[in-house]
Amino acid sequence: MATKTVWIILLCLFVVSQADQGFDVRHHLSTVTRYSVSKDVTQNLIEGSSVPSECTPIHLNLVARHGTRSPTKKRLRELENLAGRLKELVRDAEARKLPSDKIPGWLGQWKSPWEGKVKGGELIRQGEEELYQLGIRVRERFPSLFEEDYHPDVYTIRATQIPRASASAVAFGMGLFSEKGNLGPGRNRAFAVTSENRASDTKLRFFECCQNYKSYRKAKEPAVDKLKEPVLNKITASVAKRYDLKFTKQDISSLWFLCKQEASLLNVTNQSCELFTPSEVALLEWTDDLEVFLLKGYGNSLNYKMGVPLLEDVLHSMEEAIKAREEKLPPGSYEKARLRFAHAETIVPFSCLLGLFLDGSEFEKIQKEKPLELPPQPPKTRDFRGSTMAPFGGNNILVLYSCPAESSPKYFVQVLHNEHPIAVPGCDGKDFCSLEDFKAKVVTPHLKHAFDNLCNADLNDLKEKPASSKLSILSSWLFGSSQDTEL
Repeated sequence: MATKTVWIILLCLFVVSQADQGFDVRHHLSTVTRYSVSKDVTQNLIEGSSVPSECTPIHLNLVARHGTRSPTKKRLRELENLAGRLKELVRDAEARKLPSDKIPGWLGQWKSPWEGKVKGGELIRQGEEELYQLGIRVRERFPSLFEEDYHPDVYTIRATQIPRASASAVAFGMGLFSEKGNLGPGRNRAFAVTSENRASDTKLRFFECCQNYKSYRKAKEPAVDKLKEPVLNKITASVAKRYDLKFTKQDISSLWFLCKQEASLLNVTNQSCELFTPSEVALLEWTDDLEVFLLKGYGNSLNYKMGVPLLEDVLHSMEEAIKAREEKLPPGSYEKARLRFAHAETIVPFSCLLGLFLDGSEFEKIQKEKPLELPPQPPKTRDFRGSTMAPFGGNNILVLYSCPAESSPKYFVQVLHNEHPIAVPGCDGKDFCSLEDFKAKVVTPHLKHAFDNLCNADLNDLKEKPASSKLSILSSWLFGSSQDTEL
């Protein structure tokens, strides 16, 4: 009997070991995930609709996040502090005469790869390559849209004023227009990237222009931290016990951040990331996704409703393309693509407005501004993942098609997420539907509120409302749904 028990234990260990061997931490880094890792993940993707061969693309909208970037200035300081803290932990372990093989070999000698760097957040070479290759692939996939000579009114390229976004636009444009000019051996050409002042950019930096959102976020962040705390406490205790080192919750938080940077930016997975088991990584990823959900995504309708100016801009560009086609304007006199480069705080709300990563019942809820359930904690599965919704370089592409005159309806929209067809609940779970359905089921339900009323209404304007109504509106802005206020 004892022998049988031993074999069962060994078999279980083997199964766990085999599962761990198939585990790649680079797929679990939430919004710090590299585009090349996330692009072909099949979550929520579907087999693309068969676009009729007689239908032709006449306009393309792109909303993309910047490519892989270096840690920001604040985070660089955190990593510098971590280096000193790790040395303290090793010295303490040595003073307690902890066996040297118990201490991970890299720990005491580790220095931040960004040591001495005083500025951060810039697009790095991998990020440049991500956007450059994306530009090439978009041109190859839709050659008829990009066959004309470049003109800034035909191919509109916009970016936020943040350098990593505009640098991403430049990298994309170099790929899109490669071999289209006469500059250098690559036959590049110059092109324009325009930006709006960040204080008034309601299309790409609406999160910075929306005062009520900023109030909500400031009020909500402590509650989000409180929600994540039990997971961090549990993992801190587990890692501290496993290595017999006096890790604090802040140490674990910084080491998880380091793991994400090492794995995503440097392809290093055998140092800080190895401190955590796969199940711990899954939980840490969930805490990151939870923060994205509550502060940028479906956790509060204000998070995505403030992005309506961007959705309206997308629809307006389609309507202008239709008008140009029906008026038979000559080629080169109207826009064929509107290309935008921004941030996770842009791409997540925009994806929410489209209803991506939702089933039909959840989509109905968000259109009625009702709360959604929080993403379930591992090991339960979930659809809302930062790694697939908004990795570095993550993007949504909306292609407008014109179909033969005898067909009804005549214009259709196809939605691609990270270059793949994706289920859109407003299109009956397909990636391709008529423009009329797209407008009626996806866009129009979000147009109940003007941006200024939603974002910048002075609470004094509510003085004519009953006290209970004022309290309800204020609570909704600051704390989200009734479910959220319990956090």
